[in-house]
Amino acid sequence: MTAAPTPTVVRSAHDRAITTLTLDSPHNRNALSAALVGGLSDALTRCDKDRDVRAIVLTHTGNTFCAGADLRDPPHPDSLVALLRQIVELHKPVVARVTGHVRAGGLGLLGACDIAIASREATFAFTEVRIGVAPAVISLPLLSRTDPRALARYYLTGERFDAAEAVRTGLLTAAGDDVDASLAPVLAGLRRASPQGLAETKKLLTARVLKAFDRDAAALTALSAELFSSAQAAEGMTAFLERRDPAWVV
Repeated sequence: MTAAPTPTVVRSAHDRAITTLTLDSPHNRNALSAALVGGLSDALTRCDKDRDVRAIVLTHTGNTFCAGADLRDPPHPDSLVALLRQIVELHKPVVARVTGHVRAGGLGLLGACDIAIASREATFAFTEVRIGVAPAVISLPLLSRTDPRALARYYLTGERFDAAEAVRTGLLTAAGDDVDASLAPVLAGLRRASPQGLAETKKLLTARVLKAFDRDAAALTALSAELFSSAQAAEGMTAFLERRDPAWVV
């Protein structure tokens, strides 16, 4: 009996030097499963080697860009760190195109991208504290690129915020009623730029972010693993999956 083929969770399309990678895992709202992290990493590797690819657009199907870690099939923390670093280190710009919700680890993907454009309907939340963990490894690209006072509020409370606030804090580059209209001048500019110019300019922009990876990745990966194996995280994740409040809610 032949085994069923593994579903493709990352789709690829190419148009005039821009490759679009689409997260396509609707059953879990594009959560960061081991399969999605591996599939996206493989697709990015192919793009980096392809001379016909000038830049990459990272987008999604459904109403959620990424729901964060897949609690039923989580990737190893090392794998998530490697994916975030890969986006930052890629020789080609990566542009996020968001038309839906972004939660927890999905915000790490946004932080790793060079440019992030969203529709005004998009919403954002760092929900880690509500399940007993912390936004540890996703802080590697975020802390040096976003407003620290805003991060303090949204990290600590898990509050939801809108696209206008995401732009104000530096999480997004821009937001508009029509995400593709907002994206059009960005893609036009990238198509006019030389591959060498893009690669070297990206190095200038990401140097400080990569220093954070070099300095803190090992410690934050260990912290993430420790927190996810804790009793409070077990309660938080169980409560989330059972759609109830965890025991500590007052």
